[in-house]
Amino acid sequence: MIADFPVALILILGAALVPLLPGAVRRAWMLLLPVAAFGYLLAMPHGLHGQVEFLGQALVLMRVDKLSLLFGYIFLLAALLSVIYALHVEDTMQHVAGLVYAGSALGAVFAGDLLTLFLYWELTAVSSVLLVWARRGEHSAAIGLRYVVVQLLSGLFLLVGALLHWRATGSLAFGHIGLSGTAGLLILIGFGIKSAFPFLHNWLMDAYPEATPTGTVFLSAFTTKLGIYALARGYAGTEELVWIGTVMAAFPIFYAVIENDLRRVLAYSMNNQLGFMVVGIGIGSELALNGAVAHAFADILFKGLLFMSMGAVLLRAGTVKGSELGGLYKSMPWTTGFCMVGAASISAFPLFSGFVTKSMIMSATAGEGMLVTWLVLLFASAGVFHHAGIKIPYFAFFAHDSGIRCEEAPHNMLLAMALAAALCIGIGVFPGALYALLPFPVNYEPYTTSHILAQLQLLFFSALAFAVLMRTGIYPPELRSVNLDSDWLYRVPLPAVIVATVRLMQRILDLLNDGVASLFGNLSAHVRRHRQPDGLLLRNWPTGSMALWAMTMLLAWLVLYYIP
Repeated sequence: MIADFPVALILILGAALVPLLPGAVRRAWMLLLPVAAFGYLLAMPHGLHGQVEFLGQALVLMRVDKLSLLFGYIFLLAALLSVIYALHVEDTMQHVAGLVYAGSALGAVFAGDLLTLFLYWELTAVSSVLLVWARRGEHSAAIGLRYVVVQLLSGLFLLVGALLHWRATGSLAFGHIGLSGTAGLLILIGFGIKSAFPFLHNWLMDAYPEATPTGTVFLSAFTTKLGIYALARGYAGTEELVWIGTVMAAFPIFYAVIENDLRRVLAYSMNNQLGFMVVGIGIGSELALNGAVAHAFADILFKGLLFMSMGAVLLRAGTVKGSELGGLYKSMPWTTGFCMVGAASISAFPLFSGFVTKSMIMSATAGEGMLVTWLVLLFASAGVFHHAGIKIPYFAFFAHDSGIRCEEAPHNMLLAMALAAALCIGIGVFPGALYALLPFPVNYEPYTTSHILAQLQLLFFSALAFAVLMRTGIYPPELRSVNLDSDWLYRVPLPAVIVATVRLMQRILDLLNDGVASLFGNLSAHVRRHRQPDGLLLRNWPTGSMALWAMTMLLAWLVLYYIP
């Protein structure tokens, strides 16, 4: 049956032809691949397809339901926008890596078993690191190596957890897993690395800002959202995720405010938005899950749009350091406008996509009576407006005039940004189209008077706070600096502790060796001394002395024998 053909192979096998095609044909082919895959999905009936027997297990290559279709649609849409954005690039390796990366993420979304999921999971790691290495520098090479090690480690946790799950249940089916045993914990860690859980998140801020301008757009769409999909599939309603997501939503704000690299600011902002999704998955109600996956859908678009605008700035201005930019609205007015749309969307302005998706999670949190979590998410909403809604466009395009005069972004970049901006506005104005794709029936109205007024008040006072902090000089200035994150703990002190421990152990072993050698040397000398003709072992013993020793031993034996 045609439905048994995995949709992922359309992109993966199609990418193999990209290096063989000439310029215009190659670009047309790359645009055709996600469009063809999208059409294939539209015709795909719901159910299990492409089942294969392996070691007595039924591997499901295509599990089609509303959850997988939602992520399949947005992944293909993101792939198309990313291809359009990268059409001006002549680096074939980036094109191939991007398409294989998108295809492997798509395959993981439709995987119906843990083994198939693992194979696509690892392929996303191997293909995506090429987008970091495509920067072709010593720094990017080191960062790419760290990135791929972490991603492969995520797959290792998934594989070990899957094998333990198979041993415990006799099945490799990928459904709800939960935290009922060691297998569930290991798989959660694997998913948590992809989703950038606290202390497992540093690869995100490390690698994404180091990728090429077009590579970062690809990266922003797939890896973390694949982790969110996997959590929604396997751990919906897991209470621990509520607290993990709460921390995720809050802590990146403080780093984003002081960060100078604007693409790194967006990476922290992504971590912040992932926290909202994880909270929704942890709550597990229909409204919360709908909100989590809807926000993932919207985030791919508005975060991609923001990364596109910063990629265009990097291409034309040669930097995305806030301390070196400003006044670019004069040279790049279209990019400025599209960036403002992305900023409004992530800040949840009414009539933009974030307003109709994030509020579902907030409403579900309030409905469950989780006051602390709701307050933290409210603080995080204000914080994201500060660093992504205001800081990004303000320091890049306005603020002081840096004197940089450059060309507007290439036409293909502008087209990709225009399409993404139109979708951000379209979802905000007509949320019903997105709501119809969600896994559960939607009975939620975002445009109520109370919600609109409350959100506008939050945004107004956040903007007022930013203005006051800027005018008083309290807001952290944009400075060339390196901000230490939690990865400093295992990149600096941990290696030093390991080296010191190894040296201490080596010193102890050397002392033990010296002590043993000295002991055996003394014992050997002692034995040699008594083996001489007049020594204890070779001299003649008197008969009376021998009889005395024999009597002593006999007496000792009798005493031991008769002791009760």
